[in-house]
Amino acid sequence: MARAEAAKVKHPLDALNFFLADVRDGLGPYLAIYLLTEQKWDQASIGMVMSIAALAGIIAQTPAGALIDRSTAKRGLMIAAAIVVTLACLTLPFIARFEWVAATQAIAGAAGAIFAPAVAAVTLGIVGPKAFAKRIGRNEAFNHAGNATAATLAGISAYFFGPVVVFWLLAAMAIASIFATLSIPADAIDNHVARGLDGTTEPDADHRDKPSGFQVLLTCRPLLIFAASAVLFHFANAAMLPLVGQKLALVNNALGTTLMSVCIVAAQLVMVPVAIMVGRKADAWGRKPIFAAALAVLALRGALYPLADNPYWLVGVQLLDGVGAGIFGALFPLVVADLTRGTGHFNVSQGAIATAAGLGGALSAAAAGFIVVAAGYSAAFLFLAAIAAVALALFVVMMPEAGPHAGALRTGNAALPRVL
Repeated sequence: MARAEAAKVKHPLDALNFFLADVRDGLGPYLAIYLLTEQKWDQASIGMVMSIAALAGIIAQTPAGALIDRSTAKRGLMIAAAIVVTLACLTLPFIARFEWVAATQAIAGAAGAIFAPAVAAVTLGIVGPKAFAKRIGRNEAFNHAGNATAATLAGISAYFFGPVVVFWLLAAMAIASIFATLSIPADAIDNHVARGLDGTTEPDADHRDKPSGFQVLLTCRPLLIFAASAVLFHFANAAMLPLVGQKLALVNNALGTTLMSVCIVAAQLVMVPVAIMVGRKADAWGRKPIFAAALAVLALRGALYPLADNPYWLVGVQLLDGVGAGIFGALFPLVVADLTRGTGHFNVSQGAIATAAGLGGALSAAAAGFIVVAAGYSAAFLFLAAIAAVALALFVVMMPEAGPHAGALRTGNAALPRVL
């Protein structure tokens, strides 16, 4: 795409990432606070519902990626998913049974699988591979800014109106995200480039008819190692914020949602400059040292939480989430794009790895919930820190560097960049 045409969609992409931030994850950690303080559920039941929702998203990830690769209506897919997530979450104040809550969150989790690969695909289709790293960093910065804004509004509103206010805030952000999506011209997206092709040739029959993300994943050793590291990252990371939110709610029930918002805002404000830095420096510094730093910070964060129950300490440690999650969010699509360039399977491969990573996140919530019931919050945090340390060791020892200047390596029928 010409630079002038790309410039026209710069601000619509910014708005999309900003407003979609609160929609793509549904209720997220607020679900745990709501179920604990309003429905009086125990931690194990809360963990099971969150795991069920995450597993539904996992199952949907690879089909969602394949659908995005094939579809020329990526904007329509995002709009439909935003509507489904919002309706599923808005029903929660009217139901209380475990089965119904689990069902609504499973639907939201499945629909939410569309957002991340669709935004990455639209971005790649607009700016092309050369500008992708910098634009992904900008996407993540606006995404985190949107999360911080939504969490601030949720925290202030919940103080006056209670935890239920987060449901209406989600609906408002969803409506705004739909208008932002429609502001991106359909013809600004090159659908061949958006699926990882060079935009000059039609995909061959194998690429068009057999988009197999798992085949690419299993036949490319660096991509497989990265997927394993992503699984362990999410296993260690996913349960930490909900556990912190529960601890804060138990200390002060009336301020549980507000304190959770403070945690989210603190981390998201750190993520904004981290994401911009990753986008600007990933090509120069390399992917490996940046992701290794994210794993090291995650292990440190888990080890620090048990040292005190003071809300100021917990919120302060939560700032480290901004470093780890900020790096992962900006780096993930870059590594996948590096290792699938020329295959036509960029989005389905994103889905395949996100499926594996999501499995780690889903198991995290359930495992942490049972550990809390059996041994307490400190034991759960230290367990998650140990998982992050294992992930760091695996990644440093086994993962080679992947970068935009790697040569081509044929793996099966897919032309994958050679890692050095």
